[in-house]
Amino acid sequence: MDYTNYAVDNILSLCKMPSPTGFTHDICKHIAALLSEMGFEPTFSRKGSLSACLGGEGDHLVLAAHVDTLGLMVRSVKSNGCLRFTHLGGFPANNVEQENVTVHTRDGKTYTGTVYLNEPAVHVNRDQGGTKRSDESMEIVLDEIVKSREDTLALGISGGDFVSLDPRSILTPSGFIKSRHLDDKASAGILLALAKEIADGKLIPKRKISILFTTYEEVGHGASSGFADDTVEMISVDMGAIGDDLETDEYKVSICAKDSGGPYNYEVTTALVNLAKELKLDYAVDIYPFYGSDVGAALRAGHDIKHALIGPGVFASHGYERTHTKAIDNTLKLLRAYIVK
Repeated sequence: MDYTNYAVDNILSLCKMPSPTGFTHDICKHIAALLSEMGFEPTFSRKGSLSACLGGEGDHLVLAAHVDTLGLMVRSVKSNGCLRFTHLGGFPANNVEQENVTVHTRDGKTYTGTVYLNEPAVHVNRDQGGTKRSDESMEIVLDEIVKSREDTLALGISGGDFVSLDPRSILTPSGFIKSRHLDDKASAGILLALAKEIADGKLIPKRKISILFTTYEEVGHGASSGFADDTVEMISVDMGAIGDDLETDEYKVSICAKDSGGPYNYEVTTALVNLAKELKLDYAVDIYPFYGSDVGAALRAGHDIKHALIGPGVFASHGYERTHTKAIDNTLKLLRAYIVK
C-alpha cells in the first residue's frame, strides 16, 4: 500500500465532512470507526477529543492533530429572512464572501445558502467594493423561499445553529490538494496513514505512541485536556504557514521553532531538524508570530510535557487553502522516522 496516497484519500474525505468548532461529533465517529477497523481501541474525552494508543513501550509520545475547522454560527434571524452570523475561529469576513454554506439545525435538518454582502449587486450598490466586510454588512441568504423572519423560523432555523463552509475539495493531476479546512485535516489524514502503517505491521514504534484528534483547537483549548497522564512528549501536527520571510512552501514539511506562544522544545525540535537533514527531506524551519497550536494549549493548561510542531506547508491559511502531495509525503516520512529512532 502507498501510505501517502492513503493519507491523501483520507484528507479529501475528511475535508468534505462538516466539522466547524463545536460540531465535530460526526467526523470523530468516522475516524473512530476507521481506527477500530485497523484494530485499535479509540476513546473519547468528555469534551469530544478522540485518542488511540498505537502501541510501543517507553516514554509516551502523543501526536496531535485537530479536526475542528473554521465556520460560522447563526447569530440571529433578520427581518428579511436572511441570517446574521458570528465567526467560529479567527478569519477575516471577506474570506467567506460568496461562499456556499450549510446550516445545521439543532433538530438535525440542513439547509443550504450563500454568504453575501448586503446589497451585493454592483448595479445597485455603488460602494459595493469599498464596504468593510463584517457580520453587520454581510448575511447568509438561504436557498429557501423566505421573505421574513417568521418564514425562516418556521423552517426550524434559529440562533445558535452551526454553519459549515463548502470545502470545494480538489486533487489536481499535478498533485495539488485545494480545499478549505486543510488546516488541519491534512495532518489528520497523515496521522491516519501512520496508524494504518503500524496496523499493517509495516512500522514498529520504538516507544509508546498515541494519536490525538482534538475538537476545539480553532478557539484555543483543543489539547488542554483529553490525553493520557503518562504523556512525556507531544508533537502538534498542524499546517505550516506560507508567506512573508518564511521558508516553508507547499512541498515541504514545516518545523516550527517559535510561534506566538514562544519557542518550542529545543531537544525535540533539534531532533526533528536533524532527522529531516539525515533523510534529505524537503523541509524548512520557520517562526510563526501569529500562530498557536494544540501543544500550546496543553502547556497553558499546566501539562509538563516536551513539545514541538510540524506539518505540511499550506498556502492561503484560513481561506481556500492549498498544499501538495509532496508536503504530505515529507511530513509522513519525518513522523515515521521519528517514532522508530
